[in-house]
Amino acid sequence: MTDTTSYSDPNVTPPMAQAVPLGLQHVLAMFASNVTPSVIVAGAAGLAFGGAEQIYLIQMAMLFAGIATLFQTVGFGPVGARLPIMQGTSFAFVGVLAGVAATQGLSVALTACVIGGLFHFSLGTVIQRIRWLFPPLVTGLVILSIGLYLMPTAIKYAAGGAADFQMAAESFGSLKHWSVALVVVIVSLLCKFWGKGTVSNAAILIGLVAGYILALVMGMVNFSSIGNASWITGLQVFPYGFEFSLGAVIAVSLVSIVSAIETVGDASATTKAGAGREATDDEISGATFADGLGTAVAGVFGGLPNTSFSQNVGIVGMTGVMSRHVVTIAGLIMIACGLIPKIGAVIGSMPLPVLGGGVIVMFGMVASAGLNVLTEIKMNRRNMIIIALSLTVGLGLNLVPSAVQYLPGVVKVLATSAVAPTALMAVVLNLVLPEED
Repeated sequence: MTDTTSYSDPNVTPPMAQAVPLGLQHVLAMFASNVTPSVIVAGAAGLAFGGAEQIYLIQMAMLFAGIATLFQTVGFGPVGARLPIMQGTSFAFVGVLAGVAATQGLSVALTACVIGGLFHFSLGTVIQRIRWLFPPLVTGLVILSIGLYLMPTAIKYAAGGAADFQMAAESFGSLKHWSVALVVVIVSLLCKFWGKGTVSNAAILIGLVAGYILALVMGMVNFSSIGNASWITGLQVFPYGFEFSLGAVIAVSLVSIVSAIETVGDASATTKAGAGREATDDEISGATFADGLGTAVAGVFGGLPNTSFSQNVGIVGMTGVMSRHVVTIAGLIMIACGLIPKIGAVIGSMPLPVLGGGVIVMFGMVASAGLNVLTEIKMNRRNMIIIALSLTVGLGLNLVPSAVQYLPGVVKVLATSAVAPTALMAVVLNLVLPEED
Protein backbone atom coordinates (compact mmCIF):
# COMPACT_ATOMS: atom_id res chain seq x y z
CA MET A 1 0.00 0.00 0.00
CA THR A 2 1.03 3.60 -0.55
CA ASP A 3 2.05 5.34 2.66
CA THR A 4 -0.83 7.27 4.16
CA THR A 5 -1.15 10.14 6.53
CA SER A 6 -2.85 9.31 9.84
CA TYR A 7 -6.53 10.19 9.58
CA SER A 8 -7.97 9.84 13.08
CA ASP A 9 -11.20 11.73 12.31
CA PRO A 10 -13.90 9.40 10.87
CA ASN A 11 -15.34 12.29 8.83
CA VAL A 12 -12.11 13.10 6.95
CA THR A 13 -11.58 11.47 3.55
CA PRO A 14 -8.11 10.70 2.18
CA PRO A 15 -7.44 11.61 -1.46
CA MET A 16 -9.27 9.23 -3.81
CA ALA A 17 -5.95 7.83 -5.02
CA GLN A 18 -5.53 6.46 -1.48
CA ALA A 19 -9.18 6.00 -0.49
CA VAL A 20 -10.09 3.57 -3.29
CA PRO A 21 -7.14 1.18 -2.75
CA LEU A 22 -7.75 1.32 1.00
CA GLY A 23 -11.41 0.47 0.45
CA LEU A 24 -10.47 -2.43 -1.81
CA GLN A 25 -8.05 -3.66 0.86
CA HIS A 26 -10.95 -3.86 3.34
CA VAL A 27 -12.90 -5.94 0.81
CA LEU A 28 -10.01 -8.32 0.17
CA ALA A 29 -9.44 -8.87 3.89
CA MET A 30 -13.01 -10.07 4.51
CA PHE A 31 -14.22 -11.42 1.17
CA ALA A 32 -13.57 -15.13 1.71
CA SER A 33 -14.89 -15.12 5.28
CA ASN A 34 -18.02 -13.29 4.15
CA VAL A 35 -19.22 -15.87 1.60
CA THR A 36 -18.19 -19.05 3.46
CA PRO A 37 -21.16 -19.19 5.91
CA SER A 38 -23.59 -19.10 2.96
CA VAL A 39 -21.83 -22.06 1.35
CA ILE A 40 -22.03 -24.06 4.60
CA VAL A 41 -25.71 -23.31 5.27
CA ALA A 42 -26.59 -23.98 1.63
CA GLY A 43 -24.93 -27.38 1.91
CA ALA A 44 -26.78 -28.16 5.14
CA ALA A 45 -30.06 -27.24 3.42
CA GLY A 46 -29.30 -29.72 0.63
CA LEU A 47 -28.84 -27.14 -2.12
CA ALA A 48 -26.76 -28.29 -5.08
CA PHE A 49 -23.16 -27.17 -4.83
CA GLY A 50 -22.64 -24.58 -7.58
CA GLY A 51 -26.38 -24.52 -8.30
CA ALA A 52 -28.49 -21.42 -8.90
CA GLU A 53 -29.90 -21.35 -5.35
CA GLN A 54 -26.49 -21.55 -3.74
CA ILE A 55 -25.16 -18.86 -6.07
CA TYR A 56 -28.08 -16.63 -5.05
CA LEU A 57 -27.18 -17.06 -1.35
CA ILE A 58 -23.58 -16.11 -2.14
CA GLN A 59 -24.77 -13.01 -4.02
CA MET A 60 -26.91 -11.95 -1.08
CA ALA A 61 -23.94 -12.39 1.25
CA MET A 62 -21.95 -9.92 -0.84
CA LEU A 63 -24.83 -7.51 -1.50
CA PHE A 64 -26.00 -7.18 2.10
CA ALA A 65 -22.50 -7.07 3.51
CA GLY A 66 -22.18 -3.91 1.42
CA ILE A 67 -25.60 -2.52 2.38
CA ALA A 68 -25.08 -3.25 6.10
CA THR A 69 -21.67 -1.57 5.86
CA LEU A 70 -23.36 1.58 4.54
CA PHE A 71 -25.78 1.40 7.46
CA GLN A 72 -22.70 1.60 9.71
CA THR A 73 -20.56 4.14 7.89
CA VAL A 74 -23.18 6.52 6.45
CA GLY A 75 -26.04 5.83 8.85
CA PHE A 76 -29.37 7.57 9.30
CA GLY A 77 -31.04 8.74 12.48
CA PRO A 78 -29.83 6.60 15.39
CA VAL A 79 -28.71 3.81 13.03
CA GLY A 80 -25.00 3.46 12.40
CA ALA A 81 -21.85 4.15 14.38
CA ARG A 82 -20.52 6.44 11.62
CA LEU A 83 -17.22 4.63 12.09
CA PRO A 84 -15.08 2.58 9.63
CA ILE A 85 -16.77 -0.71 10.56
CA MET A 86 -17.00 -3.36 7.83
CA GLN A 87 -20.02 -5.66 8.04
CA GLY A 88 -20.18 -9.23 6.74
CA THR A 89 -21.96 -12.57 7.13
CA SER A 90 -21.52 -13.86 10.67
CA PHE A 91 -19.95 -17.23 11.54
CA ALA A 92 -21.68 -17.11 14.95
CA PHE A 93 -25.02 -18.12 13.44
CA VAL A 94 -23.72 -20.97 11.28
CA GLY A 95 -24.31 -23.76 13.80
CA VAL A 96 -27.91 -22.78 14.56
CA LEU A 97 -28.86 -21.91 10.97
CA ALA A 98 -27.26 -25.04 9.49
CA GLY A 99 -29.20 -27.16 11.95
CA VAL A 100 -32.50 -25.37 11.30
CA ALA A 101 -31.97 -25.41 7.53
CA ALA A 102 -31.22 -29.15 7.59
CA THR A 103 -34.24 -30.07 9.69
CA GLN A 104 -36.87 -27.45 8.83
CA GLY A 105 -35.66 -25.79 5.63
CA LEU A 106 -34.34 -22.41 4.57
CA SER A 107 -37.78 -20.81 4.83
CA VAL A 108 -37.76 -21.32 8.62
CA ALA A 109 -34.09 -20.34 8.94
CA LEU A 110 -34.40 -17.08 7.00
CA THR A 111 -37.68 -16.13 8.67
CA ALA A 112 -35.89 -16.54 12.00
CA CYS A 113 -33.12 -14.27 10.66
CA VAL A 114 -35.61 -11.49 9.92
CA ILE A 115 -37.27 -11.66 13.34
CA GLY A 116 -33.97 -12.24 15.12
CA GLY A 117 -32.57 -9.21 13.29
CA LEU A 118 -35.40 -7.04 14.61
CA PHE A 119 -34.67 -8.34 18.11
CA HIS A 120 -30.98 -7.56 17.52
CA PHE A 121 -31.98 -4.05 16.43
CA SER A 122 -33.90 -3.55 19.69
CA LEU A 123 -30.77 -4.39 21.67
CA GLY A 124 -29.37 -1.04 20.58
CA THR A 125 -31.57 0.60 23.21
CA VAL A 126 -30.23 -1.52 26.09
CA ILE A 127 -26.82 -2.76 24.96
CA GLN A 128 -24.94 -0.63 27.49
CA ARG A 129 -26.99 -2.08 30.36
CA ILE A 130 -26.47 -5.77 29.50
CA ARG A 131 -22.76 -5.73 28.64
CA TRP A 132 -21.96 -6.91 32.19
CA LEU A 133 -23.51 -10.30 31.35
CA PHE A 134 -20.79 -10.89 28.75
CA PRO A 135 -17.33 -10.35 30.25
CA PRO A 136 -14.24 -11.61 28.37
CA LEU A 137 -14.67 -15.03 30.00
CA VAL A 138 -18.05 -15.51 28.32
CA THR A 139 -17.31 -13.87 24.95
CA GLY A 140 -13.98 -15.68 24.66
CA LEU A 141 -15.66 -19.04 25.28
CA VAL A 142 -18.36 -18.33 22.72
CA ILE A 143 -15.87 -17.31 20.01
CA LEU A 144 -13.68 -20.33 20.81
CA SER A 145 -16.69 -22.68 20.56
CA ILE A 146 -17.58 -21.24 17.15
CA GLY A 147 -14.11 -22.02 15.81
CA LEU A 148 -14.01 -25.50 17.34
CA TYR A 149 -17.51 -26.32 16.06
CA LEU A 150 -16.54 -25.38 12.50
CA MET A 151 -13.22 -27.28 12.35
CA PRO A 152 -14.69 -30.65 11.29
CA THR A 153 -16.42 -28.87 8.40
CA ALA A 154 -13.06 -27.46 7.30
CA ILE A 155 -11.46 -30.93 7.27
CA LYS A 156 -14.47 -32.42 5.48
CA TYR A 157 -14.31 -29.80 2.74
CA ALA A 158 -10.52 -30.13 2.36
CA ALA A 159 -10.86 -33.89 1.94
CA GLY A 160 -13.36 -33.41 -0.86
CA GLY A 161 -16.74 -33.16 0.85
CA ALA A 162 -18.98 -36.20 0.80
CA ALA A 163 -21.53 -37.89 -1.38
CA ASP A 164 -24.10 -35.17 -0.64
CA PHE A 165 -21.84 -32.61 -2.28
CA GLN A 166 -20.32 -32.61 -5.76
CA MET A 167 -17.52 -35.04 -4.90
CA ALA A 168 -17.94 -38.81 -5.10
CA ALA A 169 -17.76 -40.55 -1.72
CA GLU A 170 -15.07 -42.96 -2.90
CA SER A 171 -12.70 -40.07 -3.67
CA PHE A 172 -13.08 -38.56 -0.19
CA GLY A 173 -9.67 -37.97 1.37
CA SER A 174 -7.75 -38.57 -1.85
CA LEU A 175 -4.30 -37.05 -2.42
CA LYS A 176 -5.79 -35.04 -5.28
CA HIS A 177 -8.14 -33.23 -2.92
CA TRP A 178 -5.61 -32.72 -0.16
CA SER A 179 -2.97 -31.39 -2.55
CA VAL A 180 -5.32 -28.61 -3.63
CA ALA A 181 -6.28 -27.78 -0.04
CA LEU A 182 -2.65 -27.71 1.10
CA VAL A 183 -1.68 -25.35 -1.73
CA VAL A 184 -4.32 -22.92 -0.44
CA VAL A 185 -2.95 -23.17 3.10
CA ILE A 186 0.72 -22.83 2.07
CA VAL A 187 0.14 -19.87 -0.29
CA SER A 188 -2.00 -18.15 2.36
CA LEU A 189 0.77 -18.51 4.95
CA LEU A 190 3.45 -17.31 2.54
CA CYS A 191 1.44 -14.21 1.64
CA LYS A 192 0.49 -13.48 5.25
CA PHE A 193 3.96 -13.69 6.77
CA TRP A 194 6.23 -12.78 3.86
CA GLY A 195 3.94 -10.41 1.99
CA LYS A 196 3.25 -6.77 2.85
CA GLY A 197 0.28 -4.42 2.71
CA THR A 198 -2.55 -5.66 0.52
CA VAL A 199 -0.81 -8.98 -0.21
CA SER A 200 -0.65 -9.75 3.51
CA ASN A 201 -4.22 -8.64 4.23
CA ALA A 202 -5.62 -10.58 1.26
CA ALA A 203 -3.57 -13.70 2.03
CA ILE A 204 -6.49 -16.13 2.23
CA LEU A 205 -8.10 -14.75 -0.93
CA ILE A 206 -4.81 -15.12 -2.82
CA GLY A 207 -4.48 -18.66 -1.46
CA LEU A 208 -7.96 -19.49 -2.74
CA VAL A 209 -7.08 -18.15 -6.19
CA ALA A 210 -3.94 -20.30 -6.25
CA GLY A 211 -5.92 -23.38 -5.22
CA TYR A 212 -8.61 -22.59 -7.79
CA ILE A 213 -5.98 -22.41 -10.55
CA LEU A 214 -4.49 -25.77 -9.49
CA ALA A 215 -7.97 -27.32 -9.36
CA LEU A 216 -8.63 -25.95 -12.84
CA VAL A 217 -5.43 -27.54 -14.17
CA MET A 218 -6.45 -30.84 -12.54
CA GLY A 219 -9.87 -30.74 -14.20
CA MET A 220 -11.85 -30.23 -11.00
CA VAL A 221 -13.69 -27.03 -12.01
CA ASN A 222 -17.09 -27.03 -13.73
CA PHE A 223 -17.77 -23.80 -15.61
CA SER A 224 -21.37 -24.57 -16.56
CA SER A 225 -22.85 -22.45 -13.74
CA ILE A 226 -20.74 -19.46 -14.78
CA GLY A 227 -21.90 -19.65 -18.37
CA ASN A 228 -25.53 -19.92 -17.33
CA ALA A 229 -25.39 -17.03 -14.86
CA SER A 230 -26.62 -13.61 -15.95
CA TRP A 231 -24.76 -10.34 -15.54
CA ILE A 232 -27.41 -8.53 -13.51
CA THR A 233 -29.55 -10.02 -10.76
CA GLY A 234 -33.04 -9.30 -9.55
CA LEU A 235 -33.86 -9.43 -5.85
CA GLN A 236 -36.48 -11.84 -4.54
CA VAL A 237 -38.55 -11.14 -1.43
CA PHE A 238 -38.59 -14.22 0.83
CA PRO A 239 -37.23 -16.43 -1.97
CA TYR A 240 -37.82 -19.59 0.09
CA GLY A 241 -41.09 -18.48 1.66
CA PHE A 242 -42.05 -17.17 5.11
CA GLU A 243 -42.42 -19.89 7.75
CA PHE A 244 -42.42 -19.11 11.47
CA SER A 245 -40.92 -21.38 14.14
CA LEU A 246 -40.70 -20.10 17.71
CA GLY A 247 -37.76 -22.36 18.53
CA ALA A 248 -35.76 -21.15 15.53
CA VAL A 249 -36.51 -17.51 16.37
CA ILE A 250 -35.41 -18.01 19.98
CA ALA A 251 -32.21 -19.73 18.82
CA VAL A 252 -31.27 -16.95 16.39
CA SER A 253 -32.19 -14.27 18.93
CA LEU A 254 -29.93 -15.81 21.56
CA VAL A 255 -27.01 -15.83 19.16
CA SER A 256 -27.89 -12.22 18.24
CA ILE A 257 -27.03 -11.16 21.78
CA VAL A 258 -23.55 -12.63 21.36
CA SER A 259 -23.20 -10.96 17.95
CA ALA A 260 -24.24 -7.61 19.45
CA ILE A 261 -21.59 -7.89 22.15
CA GLU A 262 -19.00 -8.72 19.46
CA THR A 263 -19.99 -5.58 17.55
CA VAL A 264 -19.64 -3.49 20.71
CA GLY A 265 -16.13 -4.85 21.08
CA ASP A 266 -15.29 -4.07 17.45
CA ALA A 267 -16.63 -0.52 17.76
CA SER A 268 -14.50 0.05 20.85
CA ALA A 269 -11.46 -1.52 19.21
CA THR A 270 -11.92 0.68 16.13
CA THR A 271 -11.92 3.93 18.08
CA LYS A 272 -8.95 2.79 20.15
CA ALA A 273 -6.97 1.70 17.06
CA GLY A 274 -7.81 4.72 14.93
CA ALA A 275 -8.22 7.58 17.39
CA GLY A 276 -6.92 6.36 20.75
CA ARG A 277 -10.24 6.88 22.54
CA GLU A 278 -13.21 4.91 23.86
CA ALA A 279 -16.34 4.54 21.72
CA THR A 280 -19.21 6.80 22.77
CA ASP A 281 -22.61 5.49 23.88
CA ASP A 282 -24.15 6.80 20.64
CA GLU A 283 -21.52 4.99 18.56
CA ILE A 284 -22.08 1.70 20.40
CA SER A 285 -25.88 1.85 20.20
CA GLY A 286 -25.72 3.01 16.57
CA ALA A 287 -23.43 0.10 15.68
CA THR A 288 -25.90 -2.32 17.29
CA PHE A 289 -28.87 -0.77 15.47
CA ALA A 290 -27.04 -1.15 12.14
CA ASP A 291 -26.09 -4.74 12.95
CA GLY A 292 -29.68 -5.76 13.60
CA LEU A 293 -31.17 -3.83 10.70
CA GLY A 294 -28.63 -5.31 8.31
CA THR A 295 -29.54 -8.82 9.48
CA ALA A 296 -33.30 -8.24 9.20
CA VAL A 297 -33.15 -6.69 5.71
CA ALA A 298 -30.78 -9.39 4.46
CA GLY A 299 -33.13 -12.12 5.70
CA VAL A 300 -36.04 -10.63 3.73
CA PHE A 301 -34.11 -11.14 0.49
CA GLY A 302 -32.42 -14.45 1.34
CA GLY A 303 -29.23 -13.29 3.07
CA LEU A 304 -27.77 -14.57 6.34
CA PRO A 305 -27.18 -12.47 9.50
CA ASN A 306 -24.57 -9.73 9.40
CA THR A 307 -22.08 -8.61 12.02
CA SER A 308 -18.99 -6.42 12.25
CA PHE A 309 -15.78 -8.00 10.96
CA SER A 310 -12.92 -7.93 13.45
CA GLN A 311 -10.16 -8.42 10.87
CA ASN A 312 -11.02 -5.05 9.36
CA VAL A 313 -10.40 -3.37 12.71
CA GLY A 314 -6.81 -4.53 12.30
CA ILE A 315 -6.57 -2.70 8.97
CA VAL A 316 -7.64 0.54 10.65
CA GLY A 317 -4.90 0.09 13.24
CA MET A 318 -2.30 -0.88 10.64
CA THR A 319 -2.96 2.00 8.23
CA GLY A 320 -3.88 4.65 10.79
CA VAL A 321 -6.78 5.63 8.52
CA MET A 322 -10.04 5.86 10.47
CA SER A 323 -12.03 7.50 7.68
CA ARG A 324 -15.52 6.00 7.48
CA HIS A 325 -15.66 7.09 3.86
CA VAL A 326 -12.92 4.59 2.98
CA VAL A 327 -15.08 1.76 4.31
CA THR A 328 -18.08 3.26 2.50
CA ILE A 329 -16.14 2.69 -0.72
CA ALA A 330 -15.57 -0.91 0.38
CA GLY A 331 -19.32 -1.29 0.95
CA LEU A 332 -20.08 0.01 -2.54
CA ILE A 333 -17.63 -2.51 -4.02
CA MET A 334 -19.42 -5.35 -2.19
CA ILE A 335 -22.81 -4.13 -3.43
CA ALA A 336 -21.51 -4.14 -7.01
CA CYS A 337 -20.23 -7.71 -6.55
CA GLY A 338 -23.56 -8.82 -5.13
CA LEU A 339 -25.50 -7.46 -8.09
CA ILE A 340 -23.45 -9.45 -10.61
CA PRO A 341 -24.42 -13.17 -10.61
CA LYS A 342 -21.32 -14.03 -12.64
CA ILE A 343 -19.19 -13.30 -9.56
CA GLY A 344 -21.37 -15.52 -7.39
CA ALA A 345 -21.13 -18.26 -10.02
CA VAL A 346 -17.32 -18.09 -10.02
CA ILE A 347 -17.33 -18.53 -6.24
CA GLY A 348 -19.94 -21.30 -6.55
CA SER A 349 -17.77 -23.16 -9.05
CA MET A 350 -14.94 -23.38 -6.51
CA PRO A 351 -14.31 -27.07 -5.69
CA LEU A 352 -14.75 -27.97 -2.03
CA PRO A 353 -11.06 -28.79 -1.44
CA VAL A 354 -10.19 -25.22 -2.48
CA LEU A 355 -12.69 -23.80 -0.02
CA GLY A 356 -11.55 -26.36 2.55
CA GLY A 357 -7.98 -25.09 2.48
CA GLY A 358 -9.21 -21.55 3.08
CA VAL A 359 -11.55 -22.42 5.92
CA ILE A 360 -8.91 -24.50 7.70
CA VAL A 361 -7.09 -21.21 8.18
CA MET A 362 -10.21 -19.11 8.80
CA PHE A 363 -11.86 -21.39 11.34
CA GLY A 364 -8.57 -21.89 13.14
CA MET A 365 -8.23 -18.11 13.38
CA VAL A 366 -11.74 -17.85 14.86
CA ALA A 367 -10.74 -20.29 17.61
CA SER A 368 -7.47 -18.41 18.13
CA ALA A 369 -9.38 -15.15 18.50
CA GLY A 370 -11.40 -16.75 21.28
CA LEU A 371 -8.23 -17.89 23.03
CA ASN A 372 -6.84 -14.38 22.68
CA VAL A 373 -9.88 -12.97 24.50
CA LEU A 374 -9.53 -15.59 27.25
CA THR A 375 -5.96 -14.44 27.92
CA GLU A 376 -7.51 -11.36 29.54
CA ILE A 377 -8.90 -13.43 32.43
CA LYS A 378 -7.12 -14.95 35.43
CA MET A 379 -6.94 -18.75 35.20
CA ASN A 380 -8.06 -19.54 38.73
CA ARG A 381 -10.08 -22.63 39.68
CA ARG A 382 -13.43 -20.88 39.26
CA ASN A 383 -12.74 -19.68 35.74
CA MET A 384 -11.16 -22.96 34.69
CA ILE A 385 -14.28 -24.85 35.87
CA ILE A 386 -16.50 -22.47 33.87
CA ILE A 387 -14.37 -23.03 30.76
CA ALA A 388 -14.30 -26.80 31.29
CA LEU A 389 -18.05 -27.26 31.83
CA SER A 390 -19.13 -24.82 29.13
CA LEU A 391 -16.96 -26.38 26.41
CA THR A 392 -17.67 -29.96 27.51
CA VAL A 393 -21.44 -29.49 27.43
CA GLY A 394 -21.49 -27.24 24.35
CA LEU A 395 -19.17 -29.26 22.13
CA GLY A 396 -20.03 -32.63 23.67
CA LEU A 397 -23.72 -32.37 22.78
CA ASN A 398 -22.75 -31.28 19.27
CA LEU A 399 -20.51 -34.34 18.85
CA VAL A 400 -23.09 -36.74 20.36
CA PRO A 401 -26.50 -35.31 19.29
CA SER A 402 -28.27 -38.57 20.14
CA ALA A 403 -27.68 -37.73 23.81
CA VAL A 404 -30.60 -35.27 23.56
CA GLN A 405 -32.61 -37.10 20.91
CA TYR A 406 -35.83 -36.86 22.95
CA LEU A 407 -35.84 -33.06 23.10
CA PRO A 408 -38.36 -31.24 20.85
CA GLY A 409 -37.12 -30.47 17.30
CA VAL A 410 -35.68 -26.95 17.41
CA VAL A 411 -34.73 -27.25 21.09
CA LYS A 412 -32.58 -30.20 20.06
CA VAL A 413 -31.06 -28.12 17.24
CA LEU A 414 -30.28 -25.37 19.73
CA ALA A 415 -28.83 -27.81 22.26
CA THR A 416 -26.53 -29.38 19.66
CA SER A 417 -25.44 -26.12 17.99
CA ALA A 418 -22.30 -25.85 20.19
CA VAL A 419 -22.53 -22.05 20.45
CA ALA A 420 -25.87 -21.68 22.28
CA PRO A 421 -25.25 -24.21 25.10
CA THR A 422 -21.68 -22.96 25.56
CA ALA A 423 -22.93 -19.37 25.89
CA LEU A 424 -25.78 -20.33 28.23
CA MET A 425 -23.55 -22.42 30.50
CA ALA A 426 -20.89 -19.71 30.62
CA VAL A 427 -23.36 -16.93 31.47
CA VAL A 428 -25.17 -18.94 34.17
CA LEU A 429 -22.00 -20.28 35.81
CA ASN A 430 -20.38 -16.85 35.74
CA LEU A 431 -23.41 -15.43 37.58
CA VAL A 432 -23.78 -18.29 40.08
CA LEU A 433 -20.26 -19.32 41.07
CA PRO A 434 -18.62 -17.05 43.69
CA GLU A 435 -15.55 -15.08 42.78
CA GLU A 436 -12.20 -16.30 44.14
CA ASP A 437 -9.72 -14.03 45.89
